[in-house]
Formats: sequence, structure tokens, C-alpha cells
Amino acid sequence: MGHQRSPRPSCRAGKAAQSRPSLHLEVARIIYVQTQAAFPKYSHPNSPKTYTLPQLAACVVLCFYFKMSYRDFVELLRMSQELREALELEAVPHYSTLSRMYQRFRASHLDEMNRQLLQSLGVAEEAVALDSTGFRPTQASAYFQTRRGRPFRSWVKGSYAVGTRSQLILGVLSGRGPSGDSSHLSTLKRRVSPYGKRGDWVILADGGFDGRGVGSRDLIPPVRRRGARTIPFGTEQALYTSLKATERKARASGEARRSVRATLEERNGDIGAQTQVR
Repeated sequence: MGHQRSPRPSCRAGKAAQSRPSLHLEVARIIYVQTQAAFPKYSHPNSPKTYTLPQLAACVVLCFYFKMSYRDFVELLRMSQELREALELEAVPHYSTLSRMYQRFRASHLDEMNRQLLQSLGVAEEAVALDSTGFRPTQASAYFQTRRGRPFRSWVKGSYAVGTRSQLILGVLSGRGPSGDSSHLSTLKRRVSPYGKRGDWVILADGGFDGRGVGSRDLIPPVRRRGARTIPFGTEQALYTSLKATERKARASGEARRSVRATLEERNGDIGAQTQVR
């Protein structure tokens, strides 16, 4: 048997791969645009003007995006001319400069960057999902803290609102935990209201968000607290009062299934008789 040559890749496929833009460069450009909207160009009129604050802020955010240390990201900047051009950098900053820039970040800067991104994309959601989670206040593991006799008693709690269609974070609320989620419901609804379809969007959340802030368009299963049902304020308060907890839960789960099924059929066509949305 003669030696068979492996097929060569076509020139057309090679040109297509070379012409495709880099995803990381696109992310770097988007982040740089958002930092320009959130930070002033310089912190002081007499600044050295070697780098701008948006450039340094974009470098810090990219460190988290690439999951790199400041030192490793500086080496990446030295290696990639395209990345420096995307950030309009004429020189590579020192890693200590990025560390000091990180200290300038505030929650208001991140909120402004996220708001500018959502506005530029024109997000309009039919359903918004809410959930919360906890974070350790230190890098030490829970096992280590327990062995040293100081187990974690308090956590950094984050509540998030995510659009089910775009999969983007629409609102964030932080606090201390463990604690209930119902106190965050009204604030999250107010923050995500600009990104819901006008008059036609719903909230999807678990029973932890059940409370007096629940409205008629919130699909949240009810819970009992101290033997009594929680009654939300709103136009349908009398309706919620007349329903039992089991009936409310069945209605919420049924409406959630119908909402998910309608969304799937709108995007993918008829699901079929054998497909069930669970």
C-alpha cells in the first residue's frame, strides 16, 4: 500500500479563519468603551497623562476576564500589539499601577458600565429571573475556618436579576447574609424595569423572594412564615388573600410553564405533542 497524503486544508477555509475577528479583542473594545463612559479621562489636570483612567480601568477588568494576575496581564500586553491597539495604549503600564487603579473602583462605576452596555444593546426582556448567593469574605476555606475554631457566621450576599433571553445581568444588589431575599425584591424590580418589554414582562424567582413586595405579574411560589401566608400589596391583593398557598403555588408554576413554552415556541416553532416543559 502506498503512502496516503493527508488532505490539505482548503485555502478558502484558511482565509476565513484568518479574517474572523478575535473574540477577546472584541471584548476588550467593548470594555474600553464602557470604561470611557464611567471614568473621567484623568484624575487631575496635572496628571502625567501617560495613561488615561479608562485605559487602566479596562486593563483591570480584563485581568478578571482572563483570570490573570496583574503581572501576567502586563506580560500579555507586551506580547500582543493588537490588544494594545484595542486599548489605545502607547506604553505598557506597570503591574503596581493596575493594582492602584483597582482601588479606585466603586460600585457606582460598575453600575454605570453595566447600564451603558445594556442601553447600547437595546435589551428588552419578556422574563427576568432573580436569585441570590453568598460569598466568603476571605480566601480561607470553610474547612480551615472550622478547624481553627472560627467558622463563618456572616457572608457577603449578592442578589442578581438576569434576563432570560439575553442572559445578561440587569441588576445587582449586595448585602450581608445569611438573610432572606424578600427585602431585595422591590429594589431589584425597580432596577430592571427599564429593560423589560413595555407592559409585558414578568419576574421569575424562588420562594425566598415571597413577601409583601410580590405583585400580580410576579411568578413566585408562596411560603408560610410563622403559620401565616404572606399577602402582597397591589391590585390583586384580595385575590391572593382568597387563594390558599397550594393554589397560589400551582398557579405560579402553571403560569411559569406556559410562559417558558410560549417563549420556546416563539423562538423555535411548535414544540410538538410529545415535548413537555418541565
